[in-house]
Amino acid sequence: MTLVEVTTVPSLLDVIILGMVEGMTEFLPVSSTGHLILTSFLLKLQNTEFLKSFEVAIQLGAILAILLIYAKRLVQGWAIYQRLILAFLPTATIGFLAYKVIKKFLFSPLTVSIGLIVGRIILIVMDRWIEEQPSHYEPETLPVRNALLIGLIQCVSMIPGVSRAAATIIGGLSQGLNKRQATEFSFLLAIPTMLAATGYDLLKTAHAFNGDEITALAVGMVAAFVYALLAVKLFIGLLEKLSFKYFGYYRIVIGVIFLVLSLMFPIADI
Repeated sequence: MTLVEVTTVPSLLDVIILGMVEGMTEFLPVSSTGHLILTSFLLKLQNTEFLKSFEVAIQLGAILAILLIYAKRLVQGWAIYQRLILAFLPTATIGFLAYKVIKKFLFSPLTVSIGLIVGRIILIVMDRWIEEQPSHYEPETLPVRNALLIGLIQCVSMIPGVSRAAATIIGGLSQGLNKRQATEFSFLLAIPTMLAATGYDLLKTAHAFNGDEITALAVGMVAAFVYALLAVKLFIGLLEKLSFKYFGYYRIVIGVIFLVLSLMFPIADI
């Protein structure tokens, strides 16, 4: 049983919608990968190998937005790069070893729904502690051990629906950064993490893309860039007023909706 007949190639409108979703959710604690999988489900797109690669590759657009916003900070010194490299190493190692398993078995609405719900519980439980968390370090002065631990916590986000942003923000808070510092460190850590994930995926699959698929990737990246630029600037502006528990409430609503849908309709049909 299916909702409607699925399509095998995303249309231009589908590609733009997916790029918008990627840009708006990549740096928020709501799981961009999860939202892309769920959006593809709603758009009735067949879960092809190209679609899986597309959902990873358009992250390049979102990365460019971060590079533009934090360009001045990234050229001010080597200290921030040292911390980012250290935090990236656990993800690079585990991601390389688990790449095939993650892509084959975890990219599904059911996995995403569970990840969204579990992440919601963590965000709401930790919300009061997050608000009271003092700052012990700046990202540039974060000790080596603390940077590595943030990287280890980020590894949990390899499960679609968990959210890389949520994992790294919580990791940063647990290692002595305040809410704003942890959020900005999460933004910056996305650069090596997403470049590696996207580059590795494209290295594995780009040779199989045809002209239409390359065009779809380009359009998706542009949409992701524009909407990531808007989302990050808005999020930074609201950060002092915004409580993470509201992201938790959002995640539980979306998670329950798609958990029901994924149970009603066979995963093979998505």
